[in-house]
Amino acid sequence: MNVQTPVRLSAAEEAFVGQLESAGASAAAERFRIIGLPTRRVESYHYTDLKTLLSAVPPLARAAKGASAPVIDIPGAYRIVIANGEVQNSGTAPNGVIVSKVAGATLTTRDDVLMRLNSALVSESVSVELTGHVDAVVHIDRRMEGDAAHVQSGAKIAFAAGTKATVIETVSGSDAAHMGNAGSYVSVGEGAEVTHILVDLSARQATHFASVEYRLAANAKFKSVVVNAGANLARAQIFAEFTGEGTHGDFYGLNLVDGEQHKDITLDVTHGVPHTTSSELYKQIARGRGKAVFQGKINVARDAQKTDAKMMMQGLLLSDEAEILAKPELEIFADDVVCGHGATCGDLDDTWLFYLMSRGIPRAEAETMLIRGFLAEIVDAVEAEHVAQALGDIVEVWLGKAV
Repeated sequence: MNVQTPVRLSAAEEAFVGQLESAGASAAAERFRIIGLPTRRVESYHYTDLKTLLSAVPPLARAAKGASAPVIDIPGAYRIVIANGEVQNSGTAPNGVIVSKVAGATLTTRDDVLMRLNSALVSESVSVELTGHVDAVVHIDRRMEGDAAHVQSGAKIAFAAGTKATVIETVSGSDAAHMGNAGSYVSVGEGAEVTHILVDLSARQATHFASVEYRLAANAKFKSVVVNAGANLARAQIFAEFTGEGTHGDFYGLNLVDGEQHKDITLDVTHGVPHTTSSELYKQIARGRGKAVFQGKINVARDAQKTDAKMMMQGLLLSDEAEILAKPELEIFADDVVCGHGATCGDLDDTWLFYLMSRGIPRAEAETMLIRGFLAEIVDAVEAEHVAQALGDIVEVWLGKAV
């Protein structure tokens, strides 16, 4: 009989086990003792070795005394606050939106350490149901408040059939070395036209993980946008499954990395039925000694004939010490498909720099113009005007930081 023995645990892993046990999740704690944090030997964490990168885990979060003002202001948005994992009073919801609390976490069971931790430690989640044409942007504002803490939070977002709506989730909070682990389960009904945006704006010394699961029904038009613009260590992992024919999904993402930051976007898209299409565009920009990671995989099931899927990663290096790592993949079991992937990486184009400078534009301003142009495609993907403006402001703040 093959019996698994526990791995030698690091201080961070011991802390996770203790937190799981204190939460009454003894089975999860025992499993964690055996498996531990993923290393580079785990393919999906090959470039983000958590056993090496995580040296300490702050204590589990206590109830927040209140949440500060939103980190981004979206005029007319309906704001739902989750402070230190607790769902706050969100006020009167607009027409077509129902908000409630549900016990426990919302993610499905996957062989992923971050999702297992979230499922074991989240005590309550927010449920948001959207129906019809929702004019107001729904803003789920996740906060990590007070002293450094380990904050787990969950959200379940359900777009009914035929719904048209935009939901943005942001993560931010006090200037402390928090560790966040956010989970979102998003179901998109038949014929819905929706946009879901995930933005990390947590403190510079924080660590933040986010896991999002999408279920896309027939004839839906769906758009996902991920922006990593905070945290010293960040990982956003996106799992999308096409479950109905005639659906199209657009997936966008952006890693903004400088200093010693390490940021990872990992994408796993499964076309499980025939006649579905998707496009994936992810951009990474790194300066200082930062490291930006993109791992993307498109899975096409045996019965998913007539799938059309295209994936592209584009990277921009602004210093000799920065790193951009990319691994796009295709796994195709159907034989009547049009699929492709690619990746490019480089620095600023000297020809375009010369062109701008020859017209009297200072070098620093010319570089900023080119960087802004490189990033614009992600911001422009968002149709909601005020949300696009907010994302544009995030980019401008990052561009204004000292290199």
